[in-house]
Amino acid sequence: MTRAAARPRRQKRAPGGGLVSQEFQKSRGLRIFAVIAILAVTSWVVAALFAPGPRYKIIDAQAPAIDSEAFLHEIESLANSRITRNNTISVFPNGENFYEAEMESMRQARHSINIEAYIFHRGEVTTRVLEVLTERARAGVRVNLVMDAIGSLSTPKSYFDDLIHAGGRIAWYHRLRWNNWFRSNNRTHREMTIVDGATAFVGGAGFADWWRFSKKGEPRWRDTMVRVSGDAVPALQGVFVENWLEASGEVPFGEQFFPDHPSRDGKSVALVVASTPSSGGSTRARILFQTLIASATKSIYLTTPYFLPDRSLRQEMVRARQRGVRVRILVPGKHNDHALTRSSGRSMYGDLLKAGAEVYEYEPSMIHAKILIVDGVWAVLGSTNFDSRSFGINDEVNFAAPDRDLADTLTQQFDDDLSHSRHISLEDWNDRGPYERTLEWVGWLMENQQ
Repeated sequence: MTRAAARPRRQKRAPGGGLVSQEFQKSRGLRIFAVIAILAVTSWVVAALFAPGPRYKIIDAQAPAIDSEAFLHEIESLANSRITRNNTISVFPNGENFYEAEMESMRQARHSINIEAYIFHRGEVTTRVLEVLTERARAGVRVNLVMDAIGSLSTPKSYFDDLIHAGGRIAWYHRLRWNNWFRSNNRTHREMTIVDGATAFVGGAGFADWWRFSKKGEPRWRDTMVRVSGDAVPALQGVFVENWLEASGEVPFGEQFFPDHPSRDGKSVALVVASTPSSGGSTRARILFQTLIASATKSIYLTTPYFLPDRSLRQEMVRARQRGVRVRILVPGKHNDHALTRSSGRSMYGDLLKAGAEVYEYEPSMIHAKILIVDGVWAVLGSTNFDSRSFGINDEVNFAAPDRDLADTLTQQFDDDLSHSRHISLEDWNDRGPYERTLEWVGWLMENQQ
């Protein structure tokens, strides 16, 4: 045998191969593990996209009148909330009003400022807000700001350097970590500011220039916030603590956050409904909306930027029409920030239009307000959209009040918004073209995530 023949042949390297590919070829166990991992991730994605949430139906029974004390106590129990009294509520439509009111309240802070925001976006608005927060932090006020890690993804930590150096604290909710990836789809969508534990702002607006300034072709967004003082504020403070703890590991405590003597001058009754999805997908926000809609006897007026009600909610609204309730729905028109979501939502009009509901699309700008008014008695305003994400995935907060004055104010604004909106008839809906119907079908695939 020649020396060349005695030499062992070198094993050929797989095309494009390396250490990992060689290990896969040699290890059957590694290949099995890789297949299982891929199947697990795929199953998680499919479940997130297509798994149905719980069906909601209010059991037919003799319910108390919607404006009664008995009904208020039922809502208190169903929403796992508590009745608060002595509240004063002021309504601020649009960024030029609510941002100024929020910053003026911050300037007067003496003890604490707590902010939770889904969106805190770099720009003129947040530059001004950070100037106020930094000045107050230097004066010894405890400033805590928690932002959603996805909603505020474009805002780097360096943007907050001055605030941090002044003693302010910032944190991001649900940054992706090895131990929370399976919950990464859960976001905080709450938008609220609490000053000295005595004054709070709550609604659907975060902090970004598009709520305040118009750009060429894109008018500033239409939105609404409410300012609250009274017994509801400590409840909102408690909601803030929930996600501040999860993001920072701290529990704000003491009189600077929870004063002994909140304002007692107000007359409004209200509930703070904090919503966090259960493992089965049920939420307090969804129970609140379903119950109020099921209890309506006269009118349901809904403003929402993202209209994607599931079958249970659509059926509840159809039943309301069948018992003679006037149902009016206001959604964005051509000015919208999610074209696919708008197309998906338009596909939901059919059953409601056939039942006699009125649908309007707001034309001047993107409308982002999230408001429900029932029978001119109950008003709900907060961060909850009329979609699966808000009702089953995100953390939300709503301010609900059986307050006719508040309902009247919001109804006047609703009527004004309708005067700048296009009424969508059943004929209009039936005339949708093939392109829009195709988008609706694509949107259906992602319905649970919109």
